[in-house]
Amino acid sequence: MYEKDGERYFIVDAHIALWDARPANQRNIHGKQFIDCFYDYHRNLSPESELWPYEDYLYYGRERLMRDLFENGHVDHAIFQPARLSEFYHTGFGQTEEAFALAQAHPDKLTYNHNWDPRYGEEGLAQLRRDAERFGLKGVKLYTAEWHGDSRGYKLDDPWTYRYLDACQELGITNIHVHKGPTIRPLDRDSFDVADVDKVATDFTELNFIVEHCGLPRLEDFCWIATQEPNVHAGLAVAMPFIHTRPRYFAQIIGELLYWLDEDRIQFSSDYALWTPKWLVERFVDFQIPEDMTEYTPLTVAQKKKILGLNAARMYDIAVPAGLELADSVPA
Repeated sequence: MYEKDGERYFIVDAHIALWDARPANQRNIHGKQFIDCFYDYHRNLSPESELWPYEDYLYYGRERLMRDLFENGHVDHAIFQPARLSEFYHTGFGQTEEAFALAQAHPDKLTYNHNWDPRYGEEGLAQLRRDAERFGLKGVKLYTAEWHGDSRGYKLDDPWTYRYLDACQELGITNIHVHKGPTIRPLDRDSFDVADVDKVATDFTELNFIVEHCGLPRLEDFCWIATQEPNVHAGLAVAMPFIHTRPRYFAQIIGELLYWLDEDRIQFSSDYALWTPKWLVERFVDFQIPEDMTEYTPLTVAQKKKILGLNAARMYDIAVPAGLELADSVPA
């Protein structure tokens, strides 16, 4: 919980990971390329005071995660969104067993989402059903640019993807988080294109499609889709740190999202451990759209409370303590 100027904010970090990118887990050069690209994002978009040594960044472990999020980071609840990347890492990038064990130990603080890949066919469908039961899944994280054998990506509207989405609908896995944002070396940029979101959102109206990274650098394309599809939501992972390096660009991002989607379909994410949540939460609470950017309306306290946690809490049925729900009397 974060408090500023007499206002209290319930914080849900809707996109975190517990990864292992140490050399022993790297399957090939691409594993190193991937984590090095992550570290470049971290180094280039973080305040100097928030920079991590490279070795810490490769693997930080569960104790640091709990400390950075819940002791120091103002976070009340966080949601794991793990990437598999088994072509690059022996045990995968996101550490399933470690992350799930942590979520089991702290169910009041952590939710574990898992992942699937439609290119695994019938075997993958059977695994999805087992995973849904084991993990109690309410959501999954999809990485459409992930490599698999000779394939360097898939589309949300592929026939096999539809079969997996049908299964999600049947199993009650209603929250489909999709990486549709900046590319990460060596993945292909065009495999993260947002265009396929339009069709699946129309065909699966019972599912929520949370477009992580809000489609950047294709923000305009994303907004035109999301304004027509009420089950499409924006995740702010990767967008958030521009509040430090390019605040006017961040103002444009949040201004466009509020114009096209409104504040009920936008979710805060630190993308931990790309960035730590503490400084992002604090700066967003303080942030205001520059007065000369008159095409956008000022951010209200109510909007910030929804974005920082109440929207994700509603989507995942996370209990919000009394007094932290949005009241009609919240000032603008």
